[in-house]
Amino acid sequence: MKGCCGCDCGNCFYSGNGACAGCEATGASPFGKKCFVADYIKACGREKYDEFKRTLIDEINGLKIPGMREATELFELNGSYVNLAYPLPSGETVKFLDDRDIYLGCQLESEFNDGSFQKCYGIVASADFILVAEYGENGSDPELVAYKKR
Repeated sequence: MKGCCGCDCGNCFYSGNGACAGCEATGASPFGKKCFVADYIKACGREKYDEFKRTLIDEINGLKIPGMREATELFELNGSYVNLAYPLPSGETVKFLDDRDIYLGCQLESEFNDGSFQKCYGIVASADFILVAEYGENGSDPELVAYKKR
Protein backbone atom coordinates (compact mmCIF):
# COMPACT_ATOMS: atom_id res chain seq x y z
CA MET A 1 0.00 0.00 0.00
CA LYS A 2 1.38 3.41 -0.99
CA GLY A 3 0.72 6.63 0.87
CA CYS A 4 -0.22 9.71 -1.11
CA CYS A 5 3.27 11.09 -0.34
CA GLY A 6 4.90 8.11 -1.99
CA CYS A 7 5.78 6.24 1.21
CA ASP A 8 5.62 2.48 0.97
CA CYS A 9 3.24 1.96 3.89
CA GLY A 10 3.69 -1.81 3.70
CA ASN A 11 7.34 -1.44 4.78
CA CYS A 12 6.61 0.99 7.59
CA PHE A 13 7.00 -0.05 11.23
CA TYR A 14 3.77 1.72 12.17
CA SER A 15 1.76 -0.10 9.51
CA GLY A 16 3.26 -3.44 10.48
CA ASN A 17 2.32 -3.09 14.14
CA GLY A 18 -1.20 -1.79 13.41
CA ALA A 19 -0.53 1.77 14.66
CA CYS A 20 -1.30 3.27 11.25
CA ALA A 21 -3.81 2.27 8.61
CA GLY A 22 -2.36 4.66 6.01
CA CYS A 23 -3.67 7.80 4.30
CA GLU A 24 -6.32 6.13 2.19
CA ALA A 25 -8.08 4.41 5.08
CA THR A 26 -7.84 7.36 7.47
CA GLY A 27 -8.69 10.28 5.18
CA ALA A 28 -5.09 11.58 5.38
CA SER A 29 -5.05 11.41 9.21
CA PRO A 30 -2.80 8.38 9.75
CA PHE A 31 -2.03 9.10 13.42
CA GLY A 32 -5.22 10.94 14.34
CA LYS A 33 -4.26 14.38 13.00
CA LYS A 34 -4.47 15.74 9.47
CA CYS A 35 -1.24 15.13 7.55
CA PHE A 36 0.06 18.39 6.08
CA VAL A 37 1.92 16.44 3.38
CA ALA A 38 -1.25 14.75 2.14
CA ASP A 39 -3.14 18.04 2.25
CA TYR A 40 -0.36 19.83 0.36
CA ILE A 41 -0.21 17.18 -2.37
CA LYS A 42 -3.99 17.11 -2.67
CA ALA A 43 -4.25 20.91 -2.94
CA CYS A 44 -1.17 21.70 -5.03
CA GLY A 45 -0.03 18.49 -6.67
CA ARG A 46 3.07 16.33 -6.38
CA GLU A 47 5.26 18.65 -8.45
CA LYS A 48 4.61 21.63 -6.14
CA TYR A 49 5.19 19.43 -3.09
CA ASP A 50 8.58 18.34 -4.46
CA GLU A 51 9.39 22.01 -5.08
CA PHE A 52 8.37 22.80 -1.48
CA LYS A 53 10.77 20.11 -0.21
CA ARG A 54 13.63 21.49 -2.34
CA THR A 55 12.96 24.97 -0.91
CA LEU A 56 13.04 23.56 2.64
CA ILE A 57 16.34 21.78 1.91
CA ASP A 58 17.81 25.06 0.65
CA GLU A 59 16.64 26.84 3.83
CA ILE A 60 18.13 24.09 6.02
CA ASN A 61 21.48 24.22 4.23
CA GLY A 62 21.35 28.03 4.39
CA LEU A 63 21.51 27.83 8.20
CA LYS A 64 25.23 27.00 7.81
CA ILE A 65 25.46 25.12 11.11
CA PRO A 66 29.12 24.26 11.84
CA GLY A 67 29.75 20.53 11.51
CA MET A 68 26.41 19.76 9.87
CA ARG A 69 26.68 18.11 6.49
CA GLU A 70 24.51 19.33 3.63
CA ALA A 71 20.97 17.95 3.53
CA THR A 72 20.00 16.39 0.20
CA GLU A 73 16.66 14.76 1.00
CA LEU A 74 13.80 15.01 3.45
CA PHE A 75 11.60 12.09 4.42
CA GLU A 76 8.07 11.97 5.80
CA LEU A 77 8.35 10.97 9.47
CA ASN A 78 5.90 10.34 12.27
CA GLY A 79 6.23 12.77 15.17
CA SER A 80 6.70 10.03 17.77
CA TYR A 81 9.82 8.95 15.89
CA VAL A 82 11.50 12.38 16.00
CA ASN A 83 10.01 13.99 19.11
CA LEU A 84 13.01 14.07 21.44
CA ALA A 85 12.88 15.45 24.98
CA TYR A 86 15.29 18.37 25.32
CA PRO A 87 16.79 19.36 28.68
CA LEU A 88 16.13 22.89 29.89
CA PRO A 89 18.46 24.86 32.21
CA SER A 90 15.91 24.29 35.00
CA GLY A 91 16.52 20.53 34.81
CA GLU A 92 13.14 19.83 33.21
CA THR A 93 12.88 18.15 29.84
CA VAL A 94 10.42 19.22 27.19
CA LYS A 95 9.21 17.89 23.86
CA PHE A 96 8.45 20.49 21.19
CA LEU A 97 6.68 18.32 18.60
CA ASP A 98 3.41 16.43 18.42
CA ASP A 99 3.69 12.62 18.29
CA ARG A 100 0.63 12.45 16.01
CA ASP A 101 1.89 14.89 13.36
CA ILE A 102 3.81 14.08 10.20
CA TYR A 103 7.03 16.05 9.67
CA LEU A 104 9.73 16.18 7.05
CA GLY A 105 13.16 15.27 8.29
CA CYS A 106 16.47 13.52 8.01
CA GLN A 107 19.52 12.61 10.06
CA LEU A 108 22.97 13.88 9.11
CA GLU A 109 26.21 12.62 10.63
CA SER A 110 28.40 15.34 12.09
CA GLU A 111 31.54 16.25 10.14
CA PHE A 112 33.43 16.33 13.45
CA ASN A 113 33.05 12.63 14.34
CA ASP A 114 36.41 11.01 15.03
CA GLY A 115 35.42 7.39 15.58
CA SER A 116 35.12 7.58 19.37
CA PHE A 117 32.78 10.59 19.47
CA GLN A 118 29.64 10.06 17.39
CA LYS A 119 27.17 12.89 16.96
CA CYS A 120 24.35 13.37 14.47
CA TYR A 121 22.14 16.25 13.48
CA GLY A 122 18.42 15.64 13.32
CA ILE A 123 16.44 17.89 11.04
CA VAL A 124 12.66 18.20 11.52
CA ALA A 125 10.55 20.61 9.48
CA SER A 126 7.00 21.48 8.59
CA ALA A 127 5.36 24.26 6.63
CA ASP A 128 5.81 26.45 9.74
CA PHE A 129 9.28 25.78 11.17
CA ILE A 130 12.70 24.14 10.90
CA LEU A 131 14.20 22.46 13.98
CA VAL A 132 17.81 21.22 14.13
CA ALA A 133 19.06 19.11 17.01
CA GLU A 134 22.39 17.49 17.77
CA TYR A 135 22.44 14.17 19.63
CA GLY A 136 24.39 11.01 20.30
CA GLU A 137 23.65 7.39 19.59
CA ASN A 138 19.91 6.53 19.49
CA GLY A 139 18.97 10.16 20.19
CA SER A 140 20.89 10.35 23.48
CA ASP A 141 21.78 13.71 25.03
CA PRO A 142 19.82 15.85 22.55
CA GLU A 143 20.56 19.55 22.24
CA LEU A 144 18.43 22.03 20.35
CA VAL A 145 20.80 23.75 17.91
CA ALA A 146 18.40 25.88 15.87
CA TYR A 147 14.73 26.66 15.60
CA LYS A 148 13.57 28.83 12.73
CA LYS A 149 10.00 29.93 12.23
CA ARG A 150 9.05 29.97 8.54
